[in-house]
Amino acid sequence: MFDCKVCYNMIMKQIDAAVVQKELVKLITGCLTTPDKAVTLALKHIVSDSSLERTAAALIVENNEIAESKRMYCCQDTGQALFFVTIGDEVCCKGLNSAINAAVENAYKNARKSVADPLTRKNTGDNTPAIIEYTLTHGDGLEITYLAKGAGSENMSRLYMLTPADGENGIIDSVVDAVVRGGKNACPPLVVGVGIGGVTETACMLSKRALLRPVGVNSERADVAALEKEILNRINALGIGVAALGGSLTALAVNIETAPTHIGMLPVAVNLQCHSLRHGSVKF
Repeated sequence: MFDCKVCYNMIMKQIDAAVVQKELVKLITGCLTTPDKAVTLALKHIVSDSSLERTAAALIVENNEIAESKRMYCCQDTGQALFFVTIGDEVCCKGLNSAINAAVENAYKNARKSVADPLTRKNTGDNTPAIIEYTLTHGDGLEITYLAKGAGSENMSRLYMLTPADGENGIIDSVVDAVVRGGKNACPPLVVGVGIGGVTETACMLSKRALLRPVGVNSERADVAALEKEILNRINALGIGVAALGGSLTALAVNIETAPTHIGMLPVAVNLQCHSLRHGSVKF
């Protein structure tokens, strides 16, 4: 008789959830104590007419270097743990969700407990559950990307439901508006993630995925890259500056991700990220 279970085990790549958990603990710990190096480098070599902005940038650089050298958290808000999981259709990892949450509980053991019920505000006590987004792809690969999302910047994020007639000018104005409204409270200099298209939740998740792109790397689409550069120039012309002390470096990057959308819609989500940009990936 044909044994489906035997066939399934033969063709599926098996990944041990315990191995995943162990690697994620190392990933999370490393990210929380080592801010994005491109951010630190940009602040180290800032060119500004404002002495306050230069001083603030130097203090952030010093903070980041101390955190990395002493394996300490670069920010007391170690954020809510977000995971973007890309898993192949030839992969089986039994207990993956549990492994991810166990890794968070372990890695955040000495961190501030920042996750609570939205209504009772009762703290979960271990920074779980994590927020996990799954993407199914072809093949036998498993890649997990982690992003620590602090409340200060997340609170300043916005969703704009534009009409197609608003076009690119509407997109630009919306992103700039989000920074005008919340940029000072989001610990600039910022990385601005923008999601355009899909439906509401698509745009919001794309805006977070946009934060994962390396600082200084524009979209592969020429029209999107041009839009990123124009919006970045508009934002830095606002004069908010590092630590909102006034200056020319309000944002380090504007990253845009897009998805096809309905002919009658133009959703635009803007997700602001503070200078403590903490993310990383691991492949299995």
